Amino acid sequence: MSWLLRRLFGRLPIGWLQLTHNRTRFAAALAGVAFANVLVFVQLGIMNSMAAATLRPYEFFQADLMISAEDANAFNEGGNVARQWLLQAMADPDVTDGMGLFLGNVPWDRATKDITFATFGVDPAHPAFLASDIAADASLLQVQDAAMLDRLARGLARNEAAAIRPQSPLSFETQGRTLTAYATFAGGGGFGGDGYMLVSDQTFLALFPARSSNAPDHILLTLRPGADPSQVIARLKTLISDPSLRIRSYADAAQEDLRYQQTRRPTGIIFGFGVLIGVLVGLVIVYQVLSTDVADHLREYATFKAMGYAPRFFLGIVLEEALVLGIMGFIPGLIVGTAILTLMGAITTLPLTMTPFMAISVFLGTILFSALSGAIATRRLAAADPADLF
Repeated sequence: MSWLLRRLFGRLPIGWLQLTHNRTRFAAALAGVAFANVLVFVQLGIMNSMAAATLRPYEFFQADLMISAEDANAFNEGGNVARQWLLQAMADPDVTDGMGLFLGNVPWDRATKDITFATFGVDPAHPAFLASDIAADASLLQVQDAAMLDRLARGLARNEAAAIRPQSPLSFETQGRTLTAYATFAGGGGFGGDGYMLVSDQTFLALFPARSSNAPDHILLTLRPGADPSQVIARLKTLISDPSLRIRSYADAAQEDLRYQQTRRPTGIIFGFGVLIGVLVGLVIVYQVLSTDVADHLREYATFKAMGYAPRFFLGIVLEEALVLGIMGFIPGLIVGTAILTLMGAITTLPLTMTPFMAISVFLGTILFSALSGAIATRRLAAADPADLF
């Protein structure tokens, strides 16, 4: 390492030699930087998993536009939408098809582990609104009380899910009815439920007798090829007689849901503050180490200053120490952070993974806050008078 730093800086690696002079303190400093990295990795991983879980149900469907109630800030929130707006929307020449979408939570009380499915009621006669892997089995939902289960749901054994097929369906009791799962799809547990389930709209209404077929949660629309969604939205806002409805492109609805979860929901704000706290912890740790090192070698620095060395020389030494701490502390932080996210992902079935973007972002952030800590630590040297130090 000493040889590499000598080649990199073109001088004796004073910063490295000062850090490694006290190996115990050097190891403690690296552990502190690694801990800050682990904290940031875990918080970022949870934030990313929340984003993935928020967008995941949107991936089950295909649509160009979505009509929702005024208070529908998220996919699973808000009031119902009258089906008559679907009929009015179909009057637009660019709207080719539409489907009402029903949402509700269905519990499955099991002897091993209770499961809560975020359940979607769809019209099996409109498979074009479903993702391709789900649309292939959509005809199975035409049978009353038929269902498609999320094979990645928490509490559902993988071998049990793998055995579900039309020839060997799985029946279970819920909401006072017997549902039969004939197929599965890939979903995964989220923050609001253990997994997902798809049923026909008629089966959904049988599970929720208080709901009406004339009041779905959302209305999905498809447009003719080449149609401009923004122009269609503008026309629909004048065509539909309820001005309070939220008429958006399907992609915009997903992004608005994500922003809502990240900036207005308590969980998103808490995770964001967790990342900030991790950065501040790393900043304080590196600053404390460098400040202590500067104080311990203040006489040596004063000698250099009296010999005429410029302030950038001292800044270079302290920045060298900061970079060493940042880089060498990042490596164990990356290893431990990846292990923790992998373990958490296996236990919770949330999409908790270490991504290249996360690794690069945290690495650059570590170098940045290390350099910032070093720059702050050298302020004491700039104000020091060599004559006062002897």
